[in-house]
Amino acid sequence: MSAIVYQTNKKTGIKYAYESQSYWDKEKKQSRAKRKCIGKVDPVTGQIVPTRKRKSPEAQATITHSARYFYGATYLFDRMGEMLGITADLKRCFPDTYQQILSLAYYLILEENNSLSRFPKWSTLHIHPYGHNIPSQRSSELFSSITEEAKEQFFRLQSKRRLEKEYWVYDTTSISSYSECLRQVKYGVNREGDSLPQINLALLFGEQSNLPFYYRKLAGNIPDVKTVKHLLSDIDFLSSSPVKLVMDRGFYSEANINNLFQNHLKFLMAAQVRLKYIQVELDKVRSMLHSWTNYNPSYDLYATSVTITWNYSQERPYKRDTIKGKRRMYLHLYYDQERASEEERRQNLLLSTLQEELKRGKRNPEHESLYTKYFHISTTPGRGTKVVANQEAIDEAKKNYGYFALISNEVKDPIEALELYRNKDLIEKAFGNLKERLNFRRTRVSSESSLDGKLFVTFVALIYLSYVKKKMQDNNLFSKYTLQSLLDELDVIECFEQPGHKRLWGETTKKQMDIYTAMGVAPPSLQ
Repeated sequence: MSAIVYQTNKKTGIKYAYESQSYWDKEKKQSRAKRKCIGKVDPVTGQIVPTRKRKSPEAQATITHSARYFYGATYLFDRMGEMLGITADLKRCFPDTYQQILSLAYYLILEENNSLSRFPKWSTLHIHPYGHNIPSQRSSELFSSITEEAKEQFFRLQSKRRLEKEYWVYDTTSISSYSECLRQVKYGVNREGDSLPQINLALLFGEQSNLPFYYRKLAGNIPDVKTVKHLLSDIDFLSSSPVKLVMDRGFYSEANINNLFQNHLKFLMAAQVRLKYIQVELDKVRSMLHSWTNYNPSYDLYATSVTITWNYSQERPYKRDTIKGKRRMYLHLYYDQERASEEERRQNLLLSTLQEELKRGKRNPEHESLYTKYFHISTTPGRGTKVVANQEAIDEAKKNYGYFALISNEVKDPIEALELYRNKDLIEKAFGNLKERLNFRRTRVSSESSLDGKLFVTFVALIYLSYVKKKMQDNNLFSKYTLQSLLDELDVIECFEQPGHKRLWGETTKKQMDIYTAMGVAPPSLQ
């Protein structure tokens, strides 16, 4: 009779699964059991990962000719993939193509701004997971083979590896496209200033880990505020535990706040100070906010918090009624003198531009509402156009310079809320990585499947890139290296192959060894 038993290695913490076979020992006249290790237990999924069968020397790949390759940087990614579970999760979701996906991701990181047409040359010089060339036709086939179901499975596996209690940072960006045949390519609010149509991309990051684990492609004309409702349904399949979200003010709306409460989600969100209920609370504390007791030297600003009541409502179409109630919410108010000075400078320049346009008779159609808001304009046949500043409107705008607000249904302390929100900058930097370093500012793919597949491979590369940048920040390595120079420092390490011999490493400097250590990776052995 056989059964599966589990045992945890006390030193490593790894849990193993054994097949236990009972048998009768004739000599000792007692029942005994034989155990055979069948795999490790995945700490995330709880599933048994089968142990690899050791290959016989005959079955192992043999080195048939002498060669040298670069392996220092790709070795780093190999170890990172193991630590972060990327390799295991990709193998589970894409058992036939995970090595190709990894190799293309490595290439995108190491060969900044290079198109995939240069992969064959890079492949001949580097050791990488796939170990073979991937021609352009094969990469297109690979992109088309990446299914939505497999991607979603990968997202779920990666989301479970994020820290249990950390906030999820949510934001969107736009990617311009030269293609006119993609369904989701639309003209919208382009963040790059391009005249090209675009698609939008929504990303979720772990606030503490700084690692992305989910993205969704959106039509280019969908505004940020419209994406939250879909995000809430996405969260259902990503996690079974309570989720905490950080969002900027572009996602603020009464409907979105109600939906967040309805779904029992914790949130931290920026909000415009000109909102009526925020103005009411700000006017109550405006004078005392500037007191020294509210000053925070770390951020060089003033901060305070007030507890407010949110008027919650939930429409129930199936019952044709609306649930109303009260929900507690924390309003965090801040005043930043440097921010106030900058806002006043920008406003003064804008007012000067508006006045000059009016006096010269060269009105900008996009400025019509600003003309009537900030100036009294009169025209007579004898005196021409007379422009007088509306000082009341200018003073009304000026009173809010330097103030900003955050709202939350969980975080009570204003400085804690500010720290959480400012960590949101990581997602902005990730967008820059995606567009600049990973060469995804403008797409040139001609089909939906190619776009989806290439975007997924780029996303995998983004996980690695985000980890490297986080470790560089944690270890103050940006004082010594740029991201490119750090990767270049490792990419020159060679590996030698000779028939009849094991693969040998070239010399590794102390500087290179220190980089591996800072990345949390054991430096390669010389043998």
